[in-house]
Amino acid sequence: MTSGTADRLVREAARIGEEVAGPAADDVDRKARFPAEAMEALRSARLLSVLVPEDLGGEGVRIGQVADAVCALARHCGSTAMVYAMHQMQVACLVRHGRSGYLVDYQRALVDRQLLLASATTEIGVGGDIRSSVCAVERGDGRFRLEKKAPVISYGESADGVMTTARRSPESPPSDQVLVLCTAPGLALEATSGWDTLGMRGTCSLGFSLVAEGDEEQVLDDPFADIASRTMLPVSHVLWSSVWLGLASAAVDRARRFVRTEARKNPGVTSPAAVRLAKLMTVYQQMEALVHGAARTYDEVYDDLGTLSGMGFAIAMNGLKVSSSTLVVEIVGEALTICGIAGYREDSPYSLGRLLRDAHGAAVMVNNDRIIANNAQMLLVHKED
Repeated sequence: MTSGTADRLVREAARIGEEVAGPAADDVDRKARFPAEAMEALRSARLLSVLVPEDLGGEGVRIGQVADAVCALARHCGSTAMVYAMHQMQVACLVRHGRSGYLVDYQRALVDRQLLLASATTEIGVGGDIRSSVCAVERGDGRFRLEKKAPVISYGESADGVMTTARRSPESPPSDQVLVLCTAPGLALEATSGWDTLGMRGTCSLGFSLVAEGDEEQVLDDPFADIASRTMLPVSHVLWSSVWLGLASAAVDRARRFVRTEARKNPGVTSPAAVRLAKLMTVYQQMEALVHGAARTYDEVYDDLGTLSGMGFAIAMNGLKVSSSTLVVEIVGEALTICGIAGYREDSPYSLGRLLRDAHGAAVMVNNDRIIANNAQMLLVHKED
């Protein structure tokens, strides 16, 4: 992968954000509809397969570069950025852990057809714990079958495949899980709930009853515990945080434009809003350093399986999620204070309503209380090197 490839990724994401996702963002939010035009633009630019290795036809970019693209999209449409981020989380799992002939061929197909992947890791009956499953994989004659009641599958109706967690077998305990790539024609989804939410409305995260069957090679070899610790959770936290950084960046930009407009009306006067903006910039810079630093760290230790499986790394990644999801609400809220009624109005160029509603979703995407409780348990036994 060349630096030109990474530059193309971020440049194209920024262009699509400005030219396609941004103009449609309010309509996507208002109607709680899938951002179809933005995703089609990403598909046409061949940005859905950038994580696939070059020898399989992809571009082999690093997670940090995908994070920059996610952030560029989020400046214009949080829902588009979140869909793109969640898709790349699944591709990252497939790339690192999908070694069977079927899964390698699927990566080639993903490149050729720019396939969109969704995720079904939560399940009714486990209380939001993705490391526990009720459903199980049934195997026989080289085939598999599973049925799952998923309270949320984001953009499930628009996805080409769904990466699904399940118990390894009907006899396995809830924690002995595998990850399965479920695809048509062996995939059936029946919606069981709607999606009328405060924010991130374009992710279309309905509940579904999922029934899947197919080739046994669609079951990834590695235990889900390894997939989660090495890939799914750190990539999720890095890319989610990049979405929230993009929202924060958009809010700061609107606050800056508002202050500059007001300053032109009163030259030579430093307004209270300008002072607030200066303070806001320090908080934004802290968030920016946190998110970029975490992405860089993950790229640096990508091949160090000992570090990736360690408690210290898990605690740090969990801390990233909690901190960034808290900071984005603080930053967008302060931008609203700076812009005042202009930010409160929905018909204003400084409107912050959609950004604020999207930002509040950050703390409940894997509830922060659950993550803090997990960190508390790990800190009791973790010993610093």
